[in-house]
Amino acid sequence: MTSKKIIPADELRRRLTPEQYRITQEKGTERAFTGEYNDHKADGVYRCVVCGEPLFSSSAKYDSGSGWPSFYEPVDEEGVEMESDRSLGMVRTEVTCASCHAHLGHVFPDGPRPTGQRFCINSASLDFKVEDDRPADEDR
Repeated sequence: MTSKKIIPADELRRRLTPEQYRITQEKGTERAFTGEYNDHKADGVYRCVVCGEPLFSSSAKYDSGSGWPSFYEPVDEEGVEMESDRSLGMVRTEVTCASCHAHLGHVFPDGPRPTGQRFCINSASLDFKVEDDRPADEDR
């Protein structure tokens, strides 16, 4: 796991959209079926919108029908943290970025094989980077 990144709130308010700030810093949730990455199919890596850490691979993304991007596993189990969330009269497991502690979404035990987990993640907490398989000197 990388060391914790502490980014001042005023800098985050400048860098993030109001929706990204609400979700990542105030533990908000975007409305189902409205997020940019819900139906997203490109190959690449979904990174934390706050700190840029890689969180989920497109190869672990699937259509859960929930209305939020869903993944059956993170890129690295140490890249996310999970803790009990008893808000809104429910008991759930919150998922946060291990590097900057941004709220990402929740994980549920109803996902597909091989893990049986469904990481239900807000699009606004993610930044997608296309997978680039070209050798570095091919760009020249």
